[in-house]
Amino acid sequence: MELNSIKDAFDRVTKKQKLSSSKSLEIIEQIGQEIEQALSRIQSGQDSTSPSDHKLILNELKHKMKEIAPLLEGTQKELNIALSKYPKLLEKSVNPDISKAYRNIDQDIHTVNQIIASHFYREGQFDLGDCFVNESNEPEAAANKSPFLEMYQILEAMKSRNLEPALRWATNNQEKLKENGSDIALKLHRLQYVEILQNKGRDEGLEYAKAFLSPFATDHLAEFQKLMACLLWAGRLDSSPYAEFLSTVHWDKLGEELTRQFCNLMGQSYESPLSVTIAAGVQGLPTLLKLTNVMTGKKQEWQSMKQLPVPVDLDREFQFHSVFVCPVSRDQASEENPPMLLSCGHVLCKQSITKLSKNNITRPFKCPYCPSEVEAGQCRQLHF
Repeated sequence: MELNSIKDAFDRVTKKQKLSSSKSLEIIEQIGQEIEQALSRIQSGQDSTSPSDHKLILNELKHKMKEIAPLLEGTQKELNIALSKYPKLLEKSVNPDISKAYRNIDQDIHTVNQIIASHFYREGQFDLGDCFVNESNEPEAAANKSPFLEMYQILEAMKSRNLEPALRWATNNQEKLKENGSDIALKLHRLQYVEILQNKGRDEGLEYAKAFLSPFATDHLAEFQKLMACLLWAGRLDSSPYAEFLSTVHWDKLGEELTRQFCNLMGQSYESPLSVTIAAGVQGLPTLLKLTNVMTGKKQEWQSMKQLPVPVDLDREFQFHSVFVCPVSRDQASEENPPMLLSCGHVLCKQSITKLSKNNITRPFKCPYCPSEVEAGQCRQLHF
């Protein structure tokens, strides 16, 4: 399924359609002008011209119409040719049977249902998610509904310039957010402070700054100083050197960051795993289909292969982990030879650690990259 060639063909058809439409409109306009001119000639000489003169005018119009008609037919013919080729390309390029491109593995339907239900809730389609949970008889799949419902309620409130729900969430999770290195609490309080300063005046703004912004002064001194300077421009920040604090861009970015941090605290990725998987699958599917056709022709079964013989190139947005190569053995990590984290922080493959430790989990050995001595039993496997 060559999506690029299909898109190119579609673009050509679209371009041809626009060109045909433009030419057809020009020809139709020309036909209208010829008819109007003929009527005008007949009406202007209504009293002085004879029926034979009228017939002559109509014959001239008929002759011009015969000259114009092929032009209209030509533009339509070109479009019809392009339109007839496109379905043929679709039939040729789109393989209706994609089942041969995946491995025959046992699927955990329970897990799949949870992923689908979580996707609906993540996208804010709560009614659809509830319907799926009921029809699949998977009540446990609704576990993520409540957190995502809270997230969307917070985002909806932010669209109305109401930061109270977001501030409560940030306060309740301040320790976890701090551990993650997030400063979203400061950004929320900054927006609230600017709103108060602009709409309610200096006194209320100062009180809010004392109560909620002062704890951030030590770690964010430069930011704190700018916000305090805004007190001098209370009610007229739009004409101050700090007018950028009023930009709606801050609200949009903060909504996106809140979504990211909310999902992070839930142990969820920012983007739906189902959406990412399907998008990556669409990109990789053409290569997999070609591979299965080649393997079939060679009478080989790729279902039993542990590694694909060809690379499946995906866009950078789908490249979540780089390939780890052991710096000692120069071997690429695999399930049988996974990367292991040493107590000193360096990473080697399991087989290299086994050799360095003489296959003794309690025998200390020197890290190849630092003076530390470590034991194989203290090494922790990394997932990739």
